[in-house]
Amino acid sequence: MKKASLLVTMVVVVMLLAEAKVSQAVTCNPAQLSPCLPAISSSSPPSTTCCSKLKEQKPCLCGYLKDPALKQFVSSPGARKVASACGVPYPSC
Repeated sequence: MKKASLLVTMVVVVMLLAEAKVSQAVTCNPAQLSPCLPAISSSSPPSTTCCSKLKEQKPCLCGYLKDPALKQFVSSPGARKVASACGVPYPSC
């Protein structure tokens, strides 16, 4: 009986962990990176808001690089500079 109880507990823990990962999923939205535009287009440093948003959107960067409408912005020298300044490694997709 103890083995069955332990198995049920383990299944519940796994399900809770899976649910936690789903709730932390990022919604990819390039508009969320708009606070970074001033730093990308000039020599000004990125704001804390920019870096925060860039870190949130990090899982989306490869998708943005594959989108022809966004690639030119994400792969620009200014975007690379901002990523570096924010401590976000530039993706290698």
